[in-house]
Amino acid sequence: MGESTKIVIADDHPVFRAGIRQILEKETTLEVVGEAENGEEALKLIMDLRPRIAILDFQMPKMTGLDVVRRLEAVGSETKIIFLTMIDDKRIFLEAMDLGVAGYVLKDSAVSEILHAVRAVLNDRPFVSPALTAFLLQRRSEVPQKPEALKGLTPAELHILKLIGDLKSNQEIADEVFISKRTVENHRVNIARKLNLKGSHVLLKVALENKEIL
Repeated sequence: MGESTKIVIADDHPVFRAGIRQILEKETTLEVVGEAENGEEALKLIMDLRPRIAILDFQMPKMTGLDVVRRLEAVGSETKIIFLTMIDDKRIFLEAMDLGVAGYVLKDSAVSEILHAVRAVLNDRPFVSPALTAFLLQRRSEVPQKPEALKGLTPAELHILKLIGDLKSNQEIADEVFISKRTVENHRVNIARKLNLKGSHVLLKVALENKEIL
């Protein structure tokens, strides 16, 4: 049996933490190595234990989830972050994605979605609660997510963008359109350059907000 995936959970409600831990540890390949009830504790645990994944409540005492992520980014942490939140606030979601947060799960859906989120992130795919995706599509953003900004993309690039919006990994996109993973990566670089965008998940943001026209 291979090495288990180490996970840290941070939430200021112990009953909720326990429930998430119970769900995760039904999978023999997942191991919850630490729990925190505030942002400062979460940051220390992640720095000390270096888990593969940290599941963070957005609203925590002492430091918010975003504060924790900013500190981790500053030190080059490789821990992948999944946010748990009651907030379906597009601004917060977009800011989290700018910081490279890999998953975003609404607490109302956590019981049914947390394992899906963990599996997706472990396979280098972002995860966004379907309820949040619908929320975003109802509130399409301004520049650079306006459809006009996409007119400079080739049909192939638009198709790649659509598949990014379907939350597919680079390898899955490569397999679907019969090109190499490196070619997919090059497409992503070219799309971001044409749209004048920077950041780890900016193309996902664009794809989600323009999903119905791609």
